Amino acid sequence: MTRAADAPAGAAARPGPGASPRAVRLAARAGHAGTTSGLAPGFLQGNLVVLPAEAAAEFAEFCRRNPGPLPLLAVGRPGDPALPALGEDIDVRRDLGGYQLWAGGQPAGAPADLLAHWRPDDVAVVVGCWFSQEAALAAAGVRMRHLEQGIQGGLFRTRLAATPAGRFHGPIVVSARPFADADVPAVRRLGARLPQAHGAPLHQGDPAALGIRDLRRPDFGEPLPPLPGETMLYWGCGLTAHEALCRAGVPRYATHRPGCMLVTDLPAPV
Repeated sequence: MTRAADAPAGAAARPGPGASPRAVRLAARAGHAGTTSGLAPGFLQGNLVVLPAEAAAEFAEFCRRNPGPLPLLAVGRPGDPALPALGEDIDVRRDLGGYQLWAGGQPAGAPADLLAHWRPDDVAVVVGCWFSQEAALAAAGVRMRHLEQGIQGGLFRTRLAATPAGRFHGPIVVSARPFADADVPAVRRLGARLPQAHGAPLHQGDPAALGIRDLRRPDFGEPLPPLPGETMLYWGCGLTAHEALCRAGVPRYATHRPGCMLVTDLPAPV
């Protein structure tokens, strides 16, 4: 009998919100393309970076020195697409809903999988994602307007510098989302329980304190400015890694497409 994991690629339905992490991965493997926001509640999701082995150890150290924006979840072995520490039957080449190739820091293609692009010296590095906080916030009755609109919200380069490691350096990138003023204490409290998913917000309120000029013009993602009675909260974001990779001169690497995370089997406190 043909297993779902071996099904041919093609169009696939978006998994339901209650789907297991493995079901989400298998849906991507079968051809589903799309974001993982709101999927597999209660499990950690991760940003993926695939880079040559000669740069991987230094890049992992950069993540360790910047655990807020880059909480390190796993580092693979050269040439091995499996990450057993994160889940059963993971294949980072095809278990995400979209990939982005980079060459010289510039986009170089957006394939559905990495099967044709994987090299024997490639190393997969996974860092935590803020999406893992959504289940805890939903359970607490916190309204999340980005989920209502089906977007991830704005992401901005800041004037804050990440702690360098060897060739890796650059600005901290933040994700920005509005929450009702009354919900802010709960959001901060619940976030602090999830350091593997960026933890508590690093800033709230005035964007100018981070060097952000206009919330309506994000560097990445979609604008989602606050409404009256809402406060903007900002978390360190995995795109901090992309900024460092560009500046480090890594000639080629791959990442997930925006919002298309690796859903792991690791539980996240709710």
